[in-house]
Amino acid sequence: MRQTASVRSPFLYFADERLSRAELTAACLDGDLVALGDAYIPADAVETAALRAGSLAETLGDTLAATHLSAAWVHGGLPLPPSRHTLQRAVPRRLHVRPDRRVVYRDLQVPGEDLQLIGGVLVTTPERTLADLARVGDDEHTEAARLLAEIDTDAAYRAIARLEAGALPHKRAALACLRAIVAEGQDDVTRYTS
Repeated sequence: MRQTASVRSPFLYFADERLSRAELTAACLDGDLVALGDAYIPADAVETAALRAGSLAETLGDTLAATHLSAAWVHGGLPLPPSRHTLQRAVPRRLHVRPDRRVVYRDLQVPGEDLQLIGGVLVTTPERTLADLARVGDDEHTEAARLLAEIDTDAAYRAIARLEAGALPHKRAALACLRAIVAEGQDDVTRYTS
């Protein structure tokens, strides 16, 4: 999927030539705006996946995609944005990405079928995000996978099928992780219906 990421939501405010960071911060102190990722939204706006993704527009541009914990946050699997956003190349050509301590950059290109356009930026699909999270294997990524699977159980099943069909690093551990998450979710449903 390749589309431009130039469309901005009218509900997102960025520090730029129109409004300085000081003015946006003052609006937050007045209760008019709240911070969301790298942007600000009206205090009464409903936080959506499109707004969360759109808040990353300046960081991602047209050539990068939100992955791993950043994608989990966009999809609603995390209540707060990660302290460091994970970005990955979404175009075939190599990029020169300036080092930034606020991001983790992975140079491997994400295939177009694993991307979707949300809020004007590219984000890995829920099933790709779950597979990526499970392959990392630490507590933070596993918890994010669990929360995302609670929201989208079908994506968890698609992620399992995807991992079973492919040859990827850390595949066995990722499959065990996702199967345990799905089984835990089924146990919870059984407890509540009994």
